[in-house]
Amino acid sequence: MKMVSRGTVHQISFMPRLFPVNCYLVEEENGLTLIDAAMPYSAKKILLAARKIGKPITNLILTHAHSDHVGALDALKEALPDLRVSISGRDARLLAGDKGLLATEPTTPIRGGVPKRIKTTPDILLAEGDRIGSLEVIATPGHTPGSISLLDKRNGVLVAGDALQTRGGIAVSGVMKPLFPFPAMATWNKEEALRSALKLRALNPVLLAVGHGKMLENPGQQMDRAIEEATRQLN
Repeated sequence: MKMVSRGTVHQISFMPRLFPVNCYLVEEENGLTLIDAAMPYSAKKILLAARKIGKPITNLILTHAHSDHVGALDALKEALPDLRVSISGRDARLLAGDKGLLATEPTTPIRGGVPKRIKTTPDILLAEGDRIGSLEVIATPGHTPGSISLLDKRNGVLVAGDALQTRGGIAVSGVMKPLFPFPAMATWNKEEALRSALKLRALNPVLLAVGHGKMLENPGQQMDRAIEEATRQLN
């Protein structure tokens, strides 16, 4: 495990050299919001990181329901019974193991590891514009139908889940990077992913934090290049 801190956001990275899987602790005045739950074995290290910061974890927000983002969910809920768990209303279906598509959605198949035996039921089903503490929910479908990103309204930090990756080179979800192809292989719909990336770019984040790879400060130009590459591939 490796922890990197930038102001109020702390990146916790598991297997950082081989297959980086990130989750984030965001500081609020009286507690911490955990974004994503990494791998099944990650719970103890996440709790240890919170103790080092010196605040309790009160909220857990899942950016989407792939297995490498919800792995420690049940263990964390067992350790913290009062933990409030949030996910988009759409990806709550995936969390429950339902890979079916809605009638209004593109018919590309849902890909990636979808959990089959999660016991925890979300407390809050999120939609665009909802707030958990300082974090505003941004709907960013593409990687999964119900993927969300989170913008810290205090400071412009953007936690984008797998809407983009930085491991192997910055890329919009669905764009294959040979050095780290896995997010692209697990992406549901490339067109939706590109629209979501454009939406995130318009927010002008000061820090980009993603599910796989290092955080980027002042990421605007790099996001532009990733969007240009995704646009070329689709055209």
